[in-house]
Amino acid sequence: MSIDYLDCNATTPVDPRVQVEMLPYFGVEFGNPASPHEYGRHAKKAIQTARGQVGAVVAARPHEVYFTSGATESNNLTLLGLAEHGRRSGKRHVVSTQIEHAAVLEPLAELRRQGFTTTLVAPSAGGRVDARSIINAVRPDTLLVSVMHVNNETGVVQPLTEIADGLADRDLFLHVDAAQGFGKQIAPLRHPRIDLISATAHKIYGPKGVGVLIARRRGSEPPPLRPLHFGGGQELGLRPGTLPVPLIAGFGKAAELALAECDERAERCRQIRQRLLAALGCLSPQIHGDPRFTLPHVVNLSLPGVHADDAIEALAAVAAISNGSACTSVCATASHVLTAMGVDPVAVDGALRFSWYHDSKLENLERMVAILNQLQSGAVGHNR
Repeated sequence: MSIDYLDCNATTPVDPRVQVEMLPYFGVEFGNPASPHEYGRHAKKAIQTARGQVGAVVAARPHEVYFTSGATESNNLTLLGLAEHGRRSGKRHVVSTQIEHAAVLEPLAELRRQGFTTTLVAPSAGGRVDARSIINAVRPDTLLVSVMHVNNETGVVQPLTEIADGLADRDLFLHVDAAQGFGKQIAPLRHPRIDLISATAHKIYGPKGVGVLIARRRGSEPPPLRPLHFGGGQELGLRPGTLPVPLIAGFGKAAELALAECDERAERCRQIRQRLLAALGCLSPQIHGDPRFTLPHVVNLSLPGVHADDAIEALAAVAAISNGSACTSVCATASHVLTAMGVDPVAVDGALRFSWYHDSKLENLERMVAILNQLQSGAVGHNR
């Protein structure tokens, strides 16, 4: 019997069409894109094609697309890469939120160690920050506002358009960690006021190990980022190192497919969500995150009387689910996202994240509900 994979916010399966796109660059077309010969030219052409495909998702130009190892590197490159400009300009304040991914919160902590100050805006009980609160937190010495697109634990979409509109006349940079929303919700990331966008391939059915930093130009000037690594001129000197052509080609194809199939995928995910929640309804779930603003492929919930660790263990043979961020689950700490939302600590300890994709089958749904029902009644495992 197969196990239902319901952890797509952690990573997604690679689309077979993406695999086909990548294969030639492992074998026949194995050249280095920096080389001057035919092999290098073919590789360089693949890179340029991918720049256009990835940039098209957010209406960015190819020369505004910088490939990285993933959204975490892109976030670090943005937050730490702007630090020198902040010091030179006397702007040492950053506005962000309490529900950001660790890939933003930890670089912010590093900035504080370097003498910067930060304001972290709290979310509502529904998991959404208020755009006005973000805008009101801006000061004359604010260098950057960094707000995620979609929360990785709850799937709640943040008010990017309202934030971008409200910052239209402010002399600062606006960064969006779009790891969870890139290719899944198109319009907000196309807002021209958003200067910097971080994203990654493996959340949209592409390969792990490749991401992107979109750095929009104001006129002809790119954001004044300083590289974090040195040793080559790749990516206009911003991110040195030989480019992983197969991964980048795969990212390009995944981005192209995400843009073309966005609406269809979302509708299929909505149908799966309805089916899942209908089946779980008998267990009286407490859903975390305002459903009006949640993307259709994820739900975060707690079941009365059930601890998350017990549920994950009991379901191991039928469903792969998570209790939050895959990047921090090894730390065994309570969810900072749900805590910031004011969720009761007992419910935080029981919180489960189900995240699927458009081709998820939920073949074991009835068995999954039966196991959870047994857990809830105390027949299996133990409650804490």
